[in-house]
Amino acid sequence: MPNPDVPVLTLEAVNALVPRLNQLVGRQLSLRADIEARLKSLCEITGNGPDNLAPRAEDPKETLDLKHQLSSRVEEYQTAWKDLEAMGAVLKDPRAGLLDFYGQVEGKLVWLCWKYGEKQVAYYHALDEGFSGRKAIADSIKIRLLN
Repeated sequence: MPNPDVPVLTLEAVNALVPRLNQLVGRQLSLRADIEARLKSLCEITGNGPDNLAPRAEDPKETLDLKHQLSSRVEEYQTAWKDLEAMGAVLKDPRAGLLDFYGQVEGKLVWLCWKYGEKQVAYYHALDEGFSGRKAIADSIKIRLLN
């Protein structure tokens, strides 16, 4: 069942967002890589993965600094996905930068499917299908199918 808080967009509306999506999602992927690298460093320093990033009184300065950096970056990362969702995106895969948008094909609600790096939305799939069910949107039928 669709989320009533997420708008149904036209293909044109989503395609107009693509330059900004590429910029924002590219930043997210970079930020995620930075977070993962810092988490690895924290694990190497502490000898294990942290249960949380809350500073502890016994933490050395290096650990405290790393936890603070990580907390700040994780908050920035989570906020940016919320900002994308406010644009109408539904996050499907944060590692690949895969976003879906509610759209319509022949009057039926579908996912307009976009992945980081794509220059436009060129695929859609049924709400109950995933990425593997993507169907190409042929130029010759865009006007007839998507509105």
